[in-house]
Amino acid sequence: MVEQHLLESARTLSERLVQLQAPIRVLDAINWDRSVREEFFKYKAERLPAINQDTYASRALGFDPKELRHAFSQLQRDIVRQLGQLSPITQLMSRACREYKDVLRMLESRGSSDFHELSVELYGHPDDVFHAGEPSLTELARMLRQPLSGLLSTDALPEEAKDIEAPEAVNRLQRQLDTSMHELQVQVMLSDGIVSDASAGSDRIKLNQGVKFSQRELDILEVHEGWIHVGTTQNGLSQPYLTCLSKGIPSATVTQEGLAVLTEIITLRSTPRRLDKLVRRIDAVAMATQGADFIEVYRQNIGHGMTADEAFTLTQRVFRGSTPDGLPFTKDLAYIKGFVLVYNLIQVAIQRGKIDRLPLLLCGKIAIDDFATLCELHDIGVVADPAYVPPHFKDLRGLATWLSLNRFLGGFSFDQLEHDYRGLIT
Repeated sequence: MVEQHLLESARTLSERLVQLQAPIRVLDAINWDRSVREEFFKYKAERLPAINQDTYASRALGFDPKELRHAFSQLQRDIVRQLGQLSPITQLMSRACREYKDVLRMLESRGSSDFHELSVELYGHPDDVFHAGEPSLTELARMLRQPLSGLLSTDALPEEAKDIEAPEAVNRLQRQLDTSMHELQVQVMLSDGIVSDASAGSDRIKLNQGVKFSQRELDILEVHEGWIHVGTTQNGLSQPYLTCLSKGIPSATVTQEGLAVLTEIITLRSTPRRLDKLVRRIDAVAMATQGADFIEVYRQNIGHGMTADEAFTLTQRVFRGSTPDGLPFTKDLAYIKGFVLVYNLIQVAIQRGKIDRLPLLLCGKIAIDDFATLCELHDIGVVADPAYVPPHFKDLRGLATWLSLNRFLGGFSFDQLEHDYRGLIT
Protein backbone atom coordinates (compact mmCIF):
# COMPACT_ATOMS: atom_id res chain seq x y z
CA MET A 1 0.00 0.00 0.00
CA VAL A 2 1.04 3.61 -0.62
CA GLU A 3 1.45 5.92 2.36
CA GLN A 4 -1.45 8.33 2.79
CA HIS A 5 0.66 11.50 2.52
CA LEU A 6 1.93 10.29 -0.89
CA LEU A 7 -1.64 9.64 -2.01
CA GLU A 8 -2.63 13.15 -0.98
CA SER A 9 0.36 14.55 -2.89
CA ALA A 10 -0.66 12.50 -5.92
CA ARG A 11 -4.18 13.93 -5.72
CA THR A 12 -2.87 17.51 -5.52
CA LEU A 13 -0.48 16.97 -8.43
CA SER A 14 -3.23 15.31 -10.46
CA GLU A 15 -5.51 18.29 -9.92
CA ARG A 16 -2.74 20.59 -11.11
CA LEU A 17 -2.45 18.49 -14.26
CA VAL A 18 -6.21 18.73 -14.85
CA GLN A 19 -6.13 22.52 -14.41
CA LEU A 20 -3.12 23.00 -16.70
CA GLN A 21 -4.66 21.07 -19.57
CA ALA A 22 -8.09 22.74 -19.23
CA PRO A 23 -7.53 25.52 -21.80
CA ILE A 24 -6.09 23.17 -24.43
CA ARG A 25 -8.74 22.52 -27.08
CA VAL A 26 -6.99 20.83 -29.98
CA LEU A 27 -9.92 20.57 -32.38
CA ASP A 28 -11.15 24.10 -31.65
CA ALA A 29 -7.66 25.36 -32.48
CA ILE A 30 -7.38 23.58 -35.82
CA ASN A 31 -10.93 23.30 -37.22
CA TRP A 32 -11.86 25.42 -40.23
CA ASP A 33 -14.69 27.94 -40.27
CA ARG A 34 -17.95 26.97 -41.94
CA SER A 35 -17.26 29.65 -44.57
CA VAL A 36 -14.42 27.48 -45.95
CA ARG A 37 -16.96 24.83 -47.00
CA GLU A 38 -19.22 27.43 -48.58
CA GLU A 39 -16.33 28.97 -50.51
CA PHE A 40 -15.12 25.54 -51.69
CA PHE A 41 -18.47 24.65 -53.23
CA LYS A 42 -18.94 28.17 -54.57
CA TYR A 43 -16.00 27.45 -56.87
CA LYS A 44 -17.36 23.99 -57.82
CA ALA A 45 -14.76 22.15 -55.69
CA GLU A 46 -12.00 23.22 -58.08
CA ARG A 47 -10.10 25.73 -55.94
CA LEU A 48 -8.03 24.86 -52.87
CA PRO A 49 -9.38 26.39 -49.65
CA ALA A 50 -7.54 29.57 -48.69
CA ILE A 51 -5.97 28.25 -45.48
CA ASN A 52 -2.42 29.16 -44.44
CA GLN A 53 -0.35 29.92 -41.36
CA ASP A 54 -1.91 33.38 -41.12
CA THR A 55 -5.35 31.78 -40.92
CA TYR A 56 -4.38 29.91 -37.78
CA ALA A 57 -2.36 32.81 -36.36
CA SER A 58 -5.51 34.94 -36.45
CA ARG A 59 -7.26 32.43 -34.20
CA ALA A 60 -6.06 32.96 -30.64
CA LEU A 61 -5.37 29.83 -28.60
CA GLY A 62 -6.53 31.52 -25.43
CA PHE A 63 -3.26 30.86 -23.62
CA ASP A 64 0.48 31.37 -24.01
CA PRO A 65 1.83 27.99 -25.20
CA LYS A 66 5.37 28.73 -24.05
CA GLU A 67 4.22 29.60 -20.55
CA LEU A 68 1.99 26.54 -20.43
CA ARG A 69 4.84 24.28 -21.59
CA HIS A 70 6.99 25.70 -18.81
CA ALA A 71 4.19 25.01 -16.31
CA PHE A 72 3.97 21.38 -17.46
CA SER A 73 7.75 21.04 -17.11
CA GLN A 74 7.58 22.45 -13.59
CA LEU A 75 4.76 20.07 -12.72
CA GLN A 76 6.74 17.14 -14.08
CA ARG A 77 9.70 18.10 -11.87
CA ASP A 78 7.41 18.38 -8.84
CA ILE A 79 5.92 14.96 -9.56
CA VAL A 80 9.37 13.36 -9.59
CA ARG A 81 10.49 15.29 -6.51
CA GLN A 82 7.41 14.47 -4.42
CA LEU A 83 6.58 10.94 -5.56
CA GLY A 84 9.94 9.58 -6.72
CA GLN A 85 11.22 8.85 -10.20
CA LEU A 86 10.46 5.12 -10.03
CA SER A 87 6.91 5.44 -8.73
CA PRO A 88 4.27 4.06 -11.14
CA ILE A 89 2.22 7.18 -10.39
CA THR A 90 5.14 9.29 -11.57
CA GLN A 91 5.47 7.25 -14.76
CA LEU A 92 1.78 7.73 -15.55
CA MET A 93 1.61 11.45 -14.86
CA SER A 94 4.99 12.26 -16.39
CA ARG A 95 3.86 10.67 -19.65
CA ALA A 96 0.83 12.96 -19.63
CA CYS A 97 3.02 16.04 -19.08
CA ARG A 98 5.29 15.07 -21.96
CA GLU A 99 2.42 14.48 -24.35
CA TYR A 100 0.68 17.72 -23.44
CA LYS A 101 3.92 19.60 -24.15
CA ASP A 102 4.05 17.93 -27.57
CA VAL A 103 0.43 18.93 -28.16
CA LEU A 104 1.33 22.53 -27.39
CA ARG A 105 4.25 22.40 -29.83
CA MET A 106 1.92 20.97 -32.45
CA LEU A 107 -0.60 23.79 -31.95
CA GLU A 108 2.17 26.38 -32.17
CA SER A 109 3.15 24.94 -35.56
CA ARG A 110 -0.33 25.05 -37.15
CA GLY A 111 -0.04 25.57 -40.88
CA SER A 112 3.59 24.41 -41.08
CA SER A 113 5.27 21.10 -41.92
CA ASP A 114 6.16 20.65 -38.25
CA PHE A 115 2.45 20.29 -37.48
CA HIS A 116 2.32 17.02 -39.40
CA GLU A 117 5.51 15.67 -37.87
CA LEU A 118 4.27 16.33 -34.35
CA SER A 119 0.87 14.78 -35.08
CA VAL A 120 2.74 11.65 -36.29
CA GLU A 121 4.62 11.50 -32.99
CA LEU A 122 1.34 11.73 -31.09
CA TYR A 123 -1.08 9.66 -33.20
CA GLY A 124 1.08 7.62 -35.58
CA HIS A 125 1.72 7.31 -39.32
CA PRO A 126 -0.21 5.26 -41.92
CA ASP A 127 2.97 3.26 -42.64
CA ASP A 128 3.30 2.14 -38.99
CA VAL A 129 3.29 -1.60 -38.30
CA PHE A 130 2.49 -3.34 -35.02
CA HIS A 131 5.30 -5.90 -35.41
CA ALA A 132 8.14 -6.34 -37.89
CA GLY A 133 6.93 -7.99 -41.07
CA GLU A 134 3.23 -7.34 -40.37
CA PRO A 135 0.92 -5.20 -42.53
CA SER A 136 1.02 -1.43 -42.07
CA LEU A 137 -2.11 0.49 -41.10
CA THR A 138 -2.59 1.39 -44.77
CA GLU A 139 -2.31 -2.28 -45.76
CA LEU A 140 -4.71 -3.30 -42.98
CA ALA A 141 -7.21 -0.80 -44.37
CA ARG A 142 -6.80 -2.36 -47.80
CA MET A 143 -7.38 -5.83 -46.32
CA LEU A 144 -10.51 -4.64 -44.53
CA ARG A 145 -11.92 -3.18 -47.74
CA GLN A 146 -12.03 -6.62 -49.39
CA PRO A 147 -14.82 -8.11 -47.24
CA LEU A 148 -16.52 -4.74 -46.93
CA SER A 149 -16.80 -4.26 -50.69
CA GLY A 150 -19.06 -7.28 -51.02
CA LEU A 151 -21.24 -6.20 -48.10
CA LEU A 152 -21.59 -2.69 -49.44
CA SER A 153 -22.58 -3.85 -52.90
CA THR A 154 -25.44 -6.12 -51.80
CA ASP A 155 -29.05 -4.94 -51.61
CA ALA A 156 -29.58 -7.22 -48.61
CA LEU A 157 -27.94 -4.70 -46.25
CA PRO A 158 -29.49 -1.33 -47.09
CA GLU A 159 -28.50 1.71 -45.08
CA GLU A 160 -31.20 3.19 -42.88
CA ALA A 161 -32.57 6.51 -44.03
CA LYS A 162 -31.22 9.65 -42.37
CA ASP A 163 -34.64 11.10 -41.73
CA ILE A 164 -34.42 12.24 -38.11
CA GLU A 165 -33.96 15.98 -37.75
CA ALA A 166 -31.32 17.05 -35.25
CA PRO A 167 -33.79 18.34 -32.56
CA GLU A 168 -35.68 15.04 -32.60
CA ALA A 169 -32.39 13.15 -32.63
CA VAL A 170 -31.44 14.96 -29.42
CA ASN A 171 -34.67 13.83 -27.78
CA ARG A 172 -34.31 10.22 -28.91
CA LEU A 173 -30.67 9.89 -27.90
CA GLN A 174 -31.42 11.50 -24.54
CA ARG A 175 -34.10 8.89 -23.85
CA GLN A 176 -31.74 6.07 -24.82
CA LEU A 177 -28.98 7.33 -22.56
CA ASP A 178 -31.37 7.94 -19.66
CA THR A 179 -32.12 4.22 -19.84
CA SER A 180 -28.70 2.70 -20.55
CA MET A 181 -26.65 5.20 -18.50
CA HIS A 182 -29.12 5.92 -15.72
CA GLU A 183 -26.28 5.91 -13.18
CA LEU A 184 -24.90 9.12 -14.74
CA GLN A 185 -26.30 12.49 -15.73
CA VAL A 186 -25.64 12.82 -19.47
CA GLN A 187 -27.06 15.74 -21.43
CA VAL A 188 -27.61 15.69 -25.18
CA MET A 189 -27.70 19.06 -26.90
CA LEU A 190 -27.51 20.79 -30.29
CA SER A 191 -24.39 22.55 -31.54
CA ASP A 192 -23.47 24.51 -34.65
CA GLY A 193 -19.75 24.67 -33.86
CA ILE A 194 -18.57 21.11 -34.53
CA VAL A 195 -17.20 19.62 -37.76
CA SER A 196 -18.29 16.05 -37.08
CA ASP A 197 -21.88 14.87 -36.70
CA ALA A 198 -21.41 14.55 -32.93
CA SER A 199 -18.87 15.07 -30.16
CA ALA A 200 -18.69 14.18 -26.48
CA GLY A 201 -17.66 16.25 -23.47
CA SER A 202 -17.36 15.32 -19.83
CA ASP A 203 -21.10 15.02 -19.23
CA ARG A 204 -22.72 15.91 -22.52
CA ILE A 205 -22.99 14.90 -26.15
CA LYS A 206 -23.37 17.54 -28.86
CA LEU A 207 -25.17 16.81 -32.11
CA ASN A 208 -24.54 18.90 -35.20
CA GLN A 209 -27.72 20.89 -35.73
CA GLY A 210 -27.20 20.91 -39.50
CA VAL A 211 -27.26 17.11 -39.84
CA LYS A 212 -30.01 14.51 -40.12
CA PHE A 213 -29.56 11.15 -38.41
CA SER A 214 -30.76 7.59 -38.80
CA GLN A 215 -31.82 5.52 -35.82
CA ARG A 216 -28.80 3.30 -36.40
CA GLU A 217 -26.50 6.32 -36.10
CA LEU A 218 -28.12 7.26 -32.81
CA ASP A 219 -27.59 3.70 -31.56
CA ILE A 220 -23.90 3.99 -32.47
CA LEU A 221 -23.63 7.39 -30.75
CA GLU A 222 -25.21 5.91 -27.63
CA VAL A 223 -22.44 3.36 -27.18
CA HIS A 224 -19.51 5.23 -28.79
CA GLU A 225 -19.93 8.73 -27.37
CA GLY A 226 -22.02 7.81 -24.34
CA TRP A 227 -20.88 4.48 -22.89
CA ILE A 228 -17.20 4.96 -23.76
CA HIS A 229 -16.26 8.64 -24.07
CA VAL A 230 -18.60 10.11 -21.44
CA GLY A 231 -18.45 6.97 -19.30
CA THR A 232 -14.66 6.89 -19.05
CA THR A 233 -14.53 10.64 -18.39
CA GLN A 234 -16.90 10.25 -15.47
CA ASN A 235 -14.95 7.24 -14.20
CA GLY A 236 -11.78 9.30 -14.30
CA LEU A 237 -13.42 12.15 -12.40
CA SER A 238 -14.55 9.73 -9.70
CA GLN A 239 -11.03 8.41 -9.09
CA PRO A 240 -9.97 9.03 -5.48
CA TYR A 241 -6.48 10.28 -6.38
CA LEU A 242 -5.72 10.25 -10.11
CA THR A 243 -8.49 12.51 -11.41
CA CYS A 244 -6.20 13.26 -14.37
CA LEU A 245 -7.48 9.98 -15.83
CA SER A 246 -10.58 11.95 -16.83
CA LYS A 247 -8.53 13.80 -19.45
CA GLY A 248 -7.36 12.08 -22.59
CA ILE A 249 -3.78 12.53 -23.75
CA PRO A 250 -3.20 11.63 -27.44
CA SER A 251 -2.04 8.07 -26.70
CA ALA A 252 -5.20 7.63 -24.63
CA THR A 253 -7.25 8.91 -27.57
CA VAL A 254 -6.06 5.91 -29.59
CA THR A 255 -7.26 3.54 -26.86
CA GLN A 256 -10.53 5.45 -26.44
CA GLU A 257 -11.44 5.34 -30.11
CA GLY A 258 -10.42 1.70 -30.40
CA LEU A 259 -12.52 0.76 -27.39
CA ALA A 260 -15.46 2.71 -28.79
CA VAL A 261 -15.22 1.01 -32.20
CA LEU A 262 -14.93 -2.42 -30.55
CA THR A 263 -18.03 -1.59 -28.50
CA GLU A 264 -19.96 -0.64 -31.64
CA ILE A 265 -19.09 -3.99 -33.18
CA ILE A 266 -19.65 -6.38 -30.28
CA THR A 267 -23.00 -4.75 -29.42
CA LEU A 268 -24.05 -5.19 -33.06
CA ARG A 269 -24.55 -1.44 -33.56
CA SER A 270 -21.98 -0.97 -36.31
CA THR A 271 -22.63 -1.43 -40.03
CA PRO A 272 -20.46 -2.16 -43.07
CA ARG A 273 -20.77 1.45 -44.17
CA ARG A 274 -19.74 2.71 -40.74
CA LEU A 275 -16.63 0.51 -40.77
CA ASP A 276 -15.93 1.53 -44.36
CA LYS A 277 -15.98 5.19 -43.27
CA LEU A 278 -13.29 4.47 -40.67
CA VAL A 279 -11.20 2.63 -43.25
CA ARG A 280 -11.57 5.48 -45.73
CA ARG A 281 -10.14 7.84 -43.12
CA ILE A 282 -6.92 5.84 -43.18
CA ASP A 283 -6.94 5.94 -46.98
CA ALA A 284 -7.34 9.71 -46.93
CA VAL A 285 -4.54 10.23 -44.40
CA ALA A 286 -2.25 7.90 -46.36
CA MET A 287 -3.00 9.67 -49.62
CA ALA A 288 -2.26 13.09 -48.12
CA THR A 289 0.92 11.75 -46.52
CA GLN A 290 2.08 10.78 -50.00
CA GLY A 291 1.59 14.35 -51.22
CA ALA A 292 -2.03 14.52 -52.44
CA ASP A 293 -3.67 17.90 -51.90
CA PHE A 294 -7.16 18.69 -50.61
CA ILE A 295 -8.87 18.51 -54.00
CA GLU A 296 -7.23 15.19 -54.90
CA VAL A 297 -8.31 13.59 -51.61
CA TYR A 298 -11.80 15.09 -51.97
CA ARG A 299 -12.19 13.66 -55.46
CA GLN A 300 -10.97 10.28 -54.26
CA ASN A 301 -13.72 10.33 -51.61
CA ILE A 302 -16.32 11.26 -54.24
CA GLY A 303 -15.08 8.31 -56.27
CA HIS A 304 -15.78 6.06 -53.28
CA GLY A 305 -19.46 6.98 -53.45
CA MET A 306 -19.58 9.71 -50.80
CA THR A 307 -21.84 12.70 -51.14
CA ALA A 308 -20.17 16.06 -51.67
CA ASP A 309 -20.75 17.03 -48.02
CA GLU A 310 -19.43 13.71 -46.73
CA ALA A 311 -16.35 13.93 -48.94
CA PHE A 312 -15.62 17.48 -47.82
CA THR A 313 -16.05 16.65 -44.13
CA LEU A 314 -13.70 13.67 -44.29
CA THR A 315 -11.10 15.60 -46.28
CA GLN A 316 -11.32 18.57 -43.94
CA ARG A 317 -10.64 16.24 -40.99
CA VAL A 318 -7.40 15.19 -42.67
CA PHE A 319 -6.11 18.69 -43.49
CA ARG A 320 -7.29 20.62 -40.41
CA GLY A 321 -4.33 22.19 -38.64
CA SER A 322 -2.34 21.89 -41.87
CA THR A 323 -2.77 23.59 -45.24
CA PRO A 324 -4.76 22.28 -48.23
CA ASP A 325 -1.53 21.32 -50.00
CA GLY A 326 0.37 20.32 -46.85
CA LEU A 327 0.88 17.06 -44.98
CA PRO A 328 -2.03 15.73 -42.90
CA PHE A 329 -3.21 15.65 -39.31
CA THR A 330 -3.03 11.93 -38.48
CA LYS A 331 -5.52 11.62 -35.61
CA ASP A 332 -7.99 9.70 -37.80
CA LEU A 333 -5.67 6.69 -37.69
CA ALA A 334 -6.73 6.25 -34.06
CA TYR A 335 -9.97 4.37 -34.75
CA ILE A 336 -8.61 1.29 -36.52
CA LYS A 337 -5.21 1.44 -34.81
CA GLY A 338 -6.89 1.59 -31.42
CA PHE A 339 -9.33 -1.17 -32.33
CA VAL A 340 -6.46 -3.55 -33.12
CA LEU A 341 -4.59 -2.66 -29.92
CA VAL A 342 -7.63 -3.05 -27.66
CA TYR A 343 -8.78 -6.24 -29.36
CA ASN A 344 -5.34 -7.81 -28.97
CA LEU A 345 -5.13 -6.79 -25.30
CA ILE A 346 -8.48 -8.43 -24.58
CA GLN A 347 -7.40 -11.58 -26.42
CA VAL A 348 -4.22 -11.81 -24.34
CA ALA A 349 -6.18 -11.24 -21.12
CA ILE A 350 -8.52 -14.10 -22.04
CA GLN A 351 -5.68 -16.44 -22.93
CA ARG A 352 -3.86 -15.71 -19.66
CA GLY A 353 -6.96 -16.01 -17.51
CA LYS A 354 -6.84 -12.33 -16.57
CA ILE A 355 -10.24 -11.31 -17.89
CA ASP A 356 -11.06 -9.76 -14.51
CA ARG A 357 -8.55 -7.02 -15.40
CA LEU A 358 -10.49 -5.80 -18.43
CA PRO A 359 -12.88 -3.39 -16.66
CA LEU A 360 -9.78 -1.32 -15.82
CA LEU A 361 -9.84 -0.26 -19.49
CA LEU A 362 -12.78 1.88 -18.37
CA CYS A 363 -11.32 3.42 -15.18
CA GLY A 364 -10.54 6.59 -17.13
CA LYS A 365 -8.95 7.65 -20.39
CA ILE A 366 -5.89 5.44 -20.53
CA ALA A 367 -3.16 4.48 -22.98
CA ILE A 368 -2.71 0.78 -23.74
CA ASP A 369 0.99 1.12 -22.90
CA ASP A 370 -0.01 2.17 -19.37
CA PHE A 371 -2.33 -0.78 -18.73
CA ALA A 372 0.19 -2.79 -16.70
CA THR A 373 0.97 0.31 -14.62
CA LEU A 374 -2.73 0.90 -14.01
CA CYS A 375 -3.18 -2.72 -12.91
CA GLU A 376 -0.31 -2.25 -10.44
CA LEU A 377 -1.82 0.98 -9.13
CA HIS A 378 -5.21 -0.72 -8.79
CA ASP A 379 -3.68 -3.54 -6.77
CA ILE A 380 -2.12 -1.12 -4.27
CA GLY A 381 -5.27 0.98 -3.88
CA VAL A 382 -4.35 4.05 -5.94
CA VAL A 383 -6.72 3.43 -8.85
CA ALA A 384 -10.34 2.51 -8.12
CA ASP A 385 -12.63 0.23 -10.07
CA PRO A 386 -14.68 2.10 -12.69
CA ALA A 387 -17.83 3.56 -11.15
CA TYR A 388 -19.75 3.19 -14.42
CA VAL A 389 -19.46 -0.03 -16.41
CA PRO A 390 -21.39 -0.38 -19.70
CA PRO A 391 -23.59 -3.45 -20.16
CA HIS A 392 -21.21 -5.49 -22.31
CA PHE A 393 -18.50 -5.23 -19.63
CA LYS A 394 -20.75 -5.98 -16.66
CA ASP A 395 -21.02 -9.64 -17.58
CA LEU A 396 -17.70 -10.64 -19.10
CA ARG A 397 -18.81 -14.19 -19.87
CA GLY A 398 -20.46 -13.16 -23.11
CA LEU A 399 -17.52 -11.00 -24.21
CA ALA A 400 -15.00 -13.74 -23.38
CA THR A 401 -17.03 -16.40 -25.20
CA TRP A 402 -17.49 -14.26 -28.30
CA LEU A 403 -13.81 -13.36 -28.56
CA SER A 404 -12.62 -16.90 -27.83
CA LEU A 405 -14.82 -18.37 -30.55
CA ASN A 406 -13.81 -15.56 -32.90
CA ARG A 407 -10.17 -16.49 -32.38
CA PHE A 408 -11.00 -20.18 -32.91
CA LEU A 409 -13.01 -19.59 -36.07
CA GLY A 410 -10.33 -17.24 -37.39
CA GLY A 411 -8.01 -20.23 -37.70
CA PHE A 412 -9.97 -21.69 -40.62
CA SER A 413 -8.76 -20.97 -44.14
CA PHE A 414 -11.28 -18.89 -46.08
CA ASP A 415 -10.24 -20.49 -49.34
CA GLN A 416 -11.01 -23.93 -47.91
CA LEU A 417 -14.32 -22.74 -46.49
CA GLU A 418 -15.28 -21.26 -49.84
CA HIS A 419 -14.51 -24.57 -51.50
CA ASP A 420 -16.52 -26.57 -48.92
CA TYR A 421 -19.61 -24.38 -49.01
CA ARG A 422 -19.69 -23.16 -52.59
CA GLY A 423 -22.58 -25.48 -53.46
CA LEU A 424 -24.70 -24.19 -50.57
CA ILE A 425 -24.55 -20.48 -51.37
CA THR A 426 -25.33 -19.56 -54.96
